[in-house]
Amino acid sequence: MDFDCSDRLKALPPYLFFEIDRKKKEALAAGRDVIDLGVGDPDLPTPGVIIEELNRAAHDPENHRYALNDGLPAFRTAAAEWFRARFGVTLDAKSEVLPIIGSKEAIGHFPLAVLNPGDLALIPEPGYPPYRSGAIFAGADVHLMPLLAENGFLPDLDAIPPEVLERAKLIYVNYPNNPTAAVAPRDFYVSLAAFARDHGLIVASDAAYSELYYDEKPMSFLELPGAREVGIEFHSLSKTYNMTGWRVGFAVGNPSLIAHLRQIKTNLDSGIFQAIQYAAVKAMENADAIGSSLRKTYRARRDALVGGLTAAGWEVAVPEATFYVWASTPKGLPSAEVAARLLEEADIVMTPGVGLGPSGEGYVRAALTVGEDRIREAADRIASLTF
Repeated sequence: MDFDCSDRLKALPPYLFFEIDRKKKEALAAGRDVIDLGVGDPDLPTPGVIIEELNRAAHDPENHRYALNDGLPAFRTAAAEWFRARFGVTLDAKSEVLPIIGSKEAIGHFPLAVLNPGDLALIPEPGYPPYRSGAIFAGADVHLMPLLAENGFLPDLDAIPPEVLERAKLIYVNYPNNPTAAVAPRDFYVSLAAFARDHGLIVASDAAYSELYYDEKPMSFLELPGAREVGIEFHSLSKTYNMTGWRVGFAVGNPSLIAHLRQIKTNLDSGIFQAIQYAAVKAMENADAIGSSLRKTYRARRDALVGGLTAAGWEVAVPEATFYVWASTPKGLPSAEVAARLLEEADIVMTPGVGLGPSGEGYVRAALTVGEDRIREAADRIASLTF
């Protein structure tokens, strides 16, 4: 017997990365040599020091029981210390730090903690799909904020209609940005904080890529005086330490927002396996060495792809951060058409920008998650195509 799904599921657009993965698997099943620059999943292994700590902690029977949502004091303390060392912000490890099962989980659940049906969430587009789906699951409405090149891929806060602001309660921002690789300057965050206070908005800052930078270190929204009055920020160990499958991160910020998210999670999950939390502590203790090595690797890959695409006649800016390259499609062709041709004619997977939001039309996103030699091969294949 088939059962109908809920109206909330019907309201969701198809999940982009599921569709990309399906098409990639079809090509692989046909025996084709696919170079996957689609989903942002690091190909590099988790550093050995982290794996060794997991192994040690996993053998301790004390870690085999429910972890619960407050998490280990050692984890919260390590996260607070990392945040102080990196951003110069002192956090209360008990009330302003919350372990999360990867930032995707918390971003998706957060609207359930703060939005009611009829409320409205301000969502950047193109952007990470869970911003929108989390709001829909909470029964809230969504207003999309275009991220355009002429605005530095920052939302134009002044362009949000007054009638939208009357209902808006939550605004998501994500810098360094997926997919555009843009970095937010301090003056944008200053404007955002004032905007949030003036309109009674909660700022939810997704900082998953804060450590994948190439020159200047990106700042945290919470560095601004008074930002904790209106904000919560999500940090992930996934990309920073090649731990995507481990599902671990932390939320920081306003104590009441942290408490609301904790209450949602208490009713929906039972925390992070404690052995993983101990491994995460080890990761944060070795942040400088691990991060430096990763950034060197991604810089070489970035330069190889940007150089290859530019030589092939593509228009592409050099990313300041993230492991993504946001490239204009040749001759302004539709992004879905370009992505389809890349897979069909060159066995290369890239993400069509329109799949991440209407303003992503005219772009494709490439993830730097294969080796430099494969990236150079991808560039050579692209150069052989005629658009």
